[in-house]
Amino acid sequence: MTARIFIDGEHGTTGLQIRARLAERRDIELISVPVERRKDPAARAEYLNAADIAILCLPDDAARESVSLIANGSTRIIDASTAHRVADGWTYGFPEMDREQAKAIASARMVANPGCWPQGPIALLRPLIASGLLPADFPVTINGISGYSGGGRSMIEDYESKGEDAPEFLPYGLTLNHKHLPELRTYAGLAGDPVMQPAVGNFAQGMITVVPLQLGHLPRVPKGEELHAAIADHYAALEHGVVEVAPYSASERSSEIQPERYNGTNTMKLHVFANDDRAQALLIAVYDNLGKGASGAAVQNLDLMLSGN
Repeated sequence: MTARIFIDGEHGTTGLQIRARLAERRDIELISVPVERRKDPAARAEYLNAADIAILCLPDDAARESVSLIANGSTRIIDASTAHRVADGWTYGFPEMDREQAKAIASARMVANPGCWPQGPIALLRPLIASGLLPADFPVTINGISGYSGGGRSMIEDYESKGEDAPEFLPYGLTLNHKHLPELRTYAGLAGDPVMQPAVGNFAQGMITVVPLQLGHLPRVPKGEELHAAIADHYAALEHGVVEVAPYSASERSSEIQPERYNGTNTMKLHVFANDDRAQALLIAVYDNLGKGASGAAVQNLDLMLSGN
């Protein structure tokens, strides 16, 4: 039987991207609230309960409300908001995080889609902490840049209306209380919150996240090749993952490390650079904030859930 998919919030940035990715598929049926009923709360509840899988592309409070409107025990949920990412009973939707995570997503009823900012650092740090090369209490800092589409419709409109006057590089999160910190700490395996300094660039989509490592204070300082091997081995052991690891090499720059490199794809590419004499390393992830960082991840999770039926 064809699975019925309802995108609650299909007219937002992530919802539109998901709908576009699913539009030509014949193995699913996309169901939508008719235009004349779009402002009717009863219609929203009706379609949420009629769906086999509901994908929530909403602000946090609205996502929680949608979950409360599902009165049956059969509608499965993918929530693209921040609301349920560390909530009990929800499965984290990063299939490559662990060897068994794809299976957990396939059988889950409620899946929390990851945020774009945490995914790269989690992908880089979790294998190192799991392997013992970094302790869980290691002091971590994270920085990077993403396209302005990551800020949703209001930021997109603001940037595009300013044209050439839009800022080329705009740091934010300067209160050091980014909403993704609980998710990042939990799934990277960190004992405490990292210092996170994100920025927005004057381009629509794509992103780079960077984790610098000062390794010299560790009782045993891992070499760059060891860091790379632990990360590469983790992803080599996974089937059907979309996270790739670049070969380890010493280079001043790489044409692959630019934020728009993988736009329109679901690829995440990880890089490890190190100076062993200085006991320093840089871990870098490059991916599309609207692909693997949002809508692409949601479709990947949808396909896993459909395969688990």
